[in-house]
Amino acid sequence: MAARARTCPGKMPGVQEERRPLALSASEQRFLLGLARQAIAAAVSGGSLDLRAWGARLPSEQLRQPSGAFVTLFHQGDLRGCVGSVTPVKPLFITVADCAVSAALRDPRFLPLASEEMPELIIEISLLSPLFPIRPEELIPGAHGLVVTQGFFHGVLLPKVAAERDWDRTQLLEETCVKAGLERDAWKKGARLEAFTAFVFSEE
Repeated sequence: MAARARTCPGKMPGVQEERRPLALSASEQRFLLGLARQAIAAAVSGGSLDLRAWGARLPSEQLRQPSGAFVTLFHQGDLRGCVGSVTPVKPLFITVADCAVSAALRDPRFLPLASEEMPELIIEISLLSPLFPIRPEELIPGAHGLVVTQGFFHGVLLPKVAAERDWDRTQLLEETCVKAGLERDAWKKGARLEAFTAFVFSEE
């Protein structure tokens, strides 16, 4: 399937270079989308991919760089799973494979994906910039994803969520607090706020 870059807030004017996610070529996007699909197909069948073999044929060394990423699944236009990591711990291609399998089988909001759903499954990948501290008044809904942390509570919303729901800054802050299991106004009461931008691409 072809890769289609949907949004790239990391290229917005005024966004500092260190706050931008990796920007991938079309071939790199296709590789990661294919990897995600094959990882899901193997997992749904009870197996697993040989990531060492996939790593041996990466289209570029950029895909070995550690990067935060989310994999979002859609089935017949409806959300079917979304799992990711905001911290750049593993090489990007491994993070994508791991998140794809988790989105398909381990998102607690959904039943595990069935093999018969695969033909109509659409995969979307969001590559995240490094996290950076942000003040509430600096937050730009649709351009920034948000992480809210307080104690053991932690919530994340991707940039596209605010854009799709036409949220203003306060709504984004409040809804991310709710996602973290906190009071809606926790962002006013000492919760730590961190933002990120995302490079988003998907299957057509």
